[in-house]
Amino acid sequence: MSVDHPRFRAAAIQAAPAFLDLDAGIDKAIALIAEAAGNGAALVAFPETWLPGYPWFIWLDSPAWGLQFFQRYHDNSLAYGTPQADRLAAAAREHGVTVVLGLSERKGGSLYIAQWIIGPDGETIARRRKLKPTHVERTVFGEGDGSDLSVYPTALGRLGGLCCWEHLQPLSKYAMYAQDEQVHVAAWPSFSLYRGGAYALGPEVNTAASRIYAVEGSCFVVGPCATVSPEVIELLCTDDTKRALLLPGGGFARIFAPDGQLMHEPLAEDAEGIVYADLDLGLISLAKAAADPAGHYSRPDVTRLLLNKTPGERVVPFSAPGVELEAEPAALLRTDDPLEVAVRN
Repeated sequence: MSVDHPRFRAAAIQAAPAFLDLDAGIDKAIALIAEAAGNGAALVAFPETWLPGYPWFIWLDSPAWGLQFFQRYHDNSLAYGTPQADRLAAAAREHGVTVVLGLSERKGGSLYIAQWIIGPDGETIARRRKLKPTHVERTVFGEGDGSDLSVYPTALGRLGGLCCWEHLQPLSKYAMYAQDEQVHVAAWPSFSLYRGGAYALGPEVNTAASRIYAVEGSCFVVGPCATVSPEVIELLCTDDTKRALLLPGGGFARIFAPDGQLMHEPLAEDAEGIVYADLDLGLISLAKAAADPAGHYSRPDVTRLLLNKTPGERVVPFSAPGVELEAEPAALLRTDDPLEVAVRN
């Protein structure tokens, strides 16, 4: 009996967020979901922290200067289980599409760079967090844990995602490849910062990172990428130095095939819109026939990856009557170091 491979249309959003305005951002997200679904998309992917926009203020000046925006950013980040979140789930259900939403997740007093995968029935498939915020992002966001390096079975194939420079982490990428990822959402915020100077932050490197992920992982990569609006420039760039650092535009949404082929005509970097590609997951076997990095093209006798997928709860309640104090429960012995976990076990 032959295998029936999913075939469907994917959509990558290239648009400016409604910066620091959660409700307006949700309105815009719902409109884009409707537009993509109307054009036949079964998967709609949004950029990193699209709600409520990427916090560009952290790159433009000192942390003390950026604090003037922080409360607004925190208050307009999305909390799960709220009426605002329910509206997004309802949009996915109404249009029968899978949505991968990039957001600043608010939980208690902390924020996390997150991706929320919502199924076509409006139910949550996964909620993941960026494992390690990049550079000055650590002044705003907390960290994810090993459970966030996961791939999920869906009607559209085995679906996963990473944010921004997680695509420069070789071990994190390999952890995803080894889970037989077929469709990968590479969420980017915009390639607008430090153009012409810090080349690793520009479109050449970052677009290449998405493309090489497709080739290395033998998977489709759907890469949404936001744009920076003139309104954000007006708000944040209060002098010539800042205006030289953050430029308008920066949209480089891309969808790549498992052989690295660009599957559509790109939009201009300052244009808002949606790029589409028709994915045939049957092509993955052709790519993996040449090089399956976690299969026939691997050498596990030489190199292997140790992946600790234990969720990183901060408090682990337990009840163990009669246990002496010096006999600590295993749950409290958990560590972020997977090698230490392996030794203890």
